[in-house]
Amino acid sequence: MHSEGVVEKEIVDFLKADELLTRSYVSPSSGPVAAHLFVAYFSSQRTGRSPHSPKNCLPGSGWTSTVSDTIKIDVPNRGIIETNRYIVQKGDAKSMVVYWYQSRDRVVASEYKAKFFAVADAIRYNRTDTALVRVVVPIVNNDEAASEKVATDFVKSLYYPLRQHLPA
Repeated sequence: MHSEGVVEKEIVDFLKADELLTRSYVSPSSGPVAAHLFVAYFSSQRTGRSPHSPKNCLPGSGWTSTVSDTIKIDVPNRGIIETNRYIVQKGDAKSMVVYWYQSRDRVVASEYKAKFFAVADAIRYNRTDTALVRVVVPIVNNDEAASEKVATDFVKSLYYPLRQHLPA
């Protein structure tokens, strides 16, 4: 880990998440490129609290989307997970954003499927907890492939430690 971040009070108040984590990580193999991790955990979505899609939040802070699709990441000992891939730009800065919604042992890219599963889990298990997991990697020298590799490698190494901290 390179640094622990602080979430600004107005963002904390707006998100209404039960727990927030923001950190920056640097790997010796990826050089100066950092992976920025943000996790917002909601113990319940019943009171109108739910994750806010980066597709809504990032443009609100001045970022413009250039790509919005999904990618599949083969997580060791887990298999394929599908995540959102969102490339954003603000001035000369570009970033690769990979994010998903995680509930129990389920990884969901689609905001709509995440809502569907929240309703299904409320009926079946009497629970609606979920987490938004977002990884942001700067795109250096316009090399989107290198940034995507850093992001996907980070997700592969992050998945199990994160899974241990989320309710089963």
